[in-house]
Amino acid sequence: MALKIRLARAGSKKRPYYHIVVADVRSPRDGRFIEQVGSWNPVLPKDADRVTLKEDRIKHWLEVGAQPTDRVLRFLDAAGLAKRPARNNPKKALPGKKAQERLEEQKMKEEEAKAAAEAAAAEAAEAPAEAPAEEEAASAE
Repeated sequence: MALKIRLARAGSKKRPYYHIVVADVRSPRDGRFIEQVGSWNPVLPKDADRVTLKEDRIKHWLEVGAQPTDRVLRFLDAAGLAKRPARNNPKKALPGKKAQERLEEQKMKEEEAKAAAEAAAAEAAEAPAEAPAEEEAASAE
């Protein structure tokens, strides 16, 4: 039987309260569990005692082979009962697919505008040299 140390939601609507329980992985989130080993009240301020743990029972269940979920593992790491490995997801900060497409289109437009401005500047640089010759030809007539 595979065991998980996970959260079971309690509390009323918009007032969450969670029990930290040891349960079979096949049982529903708020359903049947084997033992309650702590609680988490996210409504309390961060400096208050939001998390309470029965450390001896959690150590027992970890030795038996229960696997904590990610959120519970954060609590256990903060309490010094288990080690949570550091994670690194460099792709998380990247914009989505559509946003990347929009950025590429914007870069293309900027490059085209820059090329057009350079071409106009090059023509303007050549035009003054030709303009006096045209003015002389017009005045000579």
